[in-house]
Amino acid sequence: MDTQVTYPRGDVHGKSRVVTSTPLENGHGVVTEETPFHPLDHTWPDQPADRGTVNGLPVLDCVTGASDGTRLYLGTDIPARRGAEGWDWLVVHVLEEPVDGEAELIVDAAYRRALSAGHTACHLTALALNEALAGRWRKETVPDSLGHPDFDQAAIFSSRVSEYGSTDVYRLGKSLRRKGFDAEGLDLTELTRRIEDRLAEWIAADAPVMVEDPSGALSGRRTWRCSLPEGQAHIPCGGTHVTRTSELGAVGVSLSFDGAELTMRSLVSTPPLR
Repeated sequence: MDTQVTYPRGDVHGKSRVVTSTPLENGHGVVTEETPFHPLDHTWPDQPADRGTVNGLPVLDCVTGASDGTRLYLGTDIPARRGAEGWDWLVVHVLEEPVDGEAELIVDAAYRRALSAGHTACHLTALALNEALAGRWRKETVPDSLGHPDFDQAAIFSSRVSEYGSTDVYRLGKSLRRKGFDAEGLDLTELTRRIEDRLAEWIAADAPVMVEDPSGALSGRRTWRCSLPEGQAHIPCGGTHVTRTSELGAVGVSLSFDGAELTMRSLVSTPPLR
């Protein structure tokens, strides 16, 4: 069976039975029935894996694994698509030593919070960017959940979440121009101002944030949702997030453009924990 995951609801602690402890080149891959750990997703590695311990042993890495019943595959070595029939999708905690019986799993809560803030900021800045660039489309295109042309999904090349921040790179090549986007004369100063103004409004709104996780299984589809004043924003997402936009404190944005790529970096200034 797939590993049941509790990180979408914000868990950082749990106890669960060990299913297997498999020798690896760099340690042992420990799989439990349930875990609060968020693993690195090899198909879209935007958010790093959680840190923490299993039965007091440091987690050296936490990766996505899959098994066909005869062999455990890790990360990019997995030959099947997520959800393929006959495959179990597993969270693999890499430890120095094997573990059996019941395991206590403890996630580094401070590091999780930092990544969650960065990931929520990443989604909000993408939505604000879509709105700020809406007037540059000459053709009809797929809208985002707030009704603006979805530049983020049309142009995204890579996305990386970091502690209290994120970096997104967008390709502005021929394919995007054929879809109707005009990048000529981009004013980065004005674009930055518009994005930051919208972010400030959304943070001040103290909008609730959640991750919808219908199945609870690692292979299940999860959705980030945020009840913004303009409407219910939603983006497919398997990461972790804060619970309200006000937890971000403030988000600053920096943009750079070299003619072929637009890079957007966000930096969260979050208030101290109460």
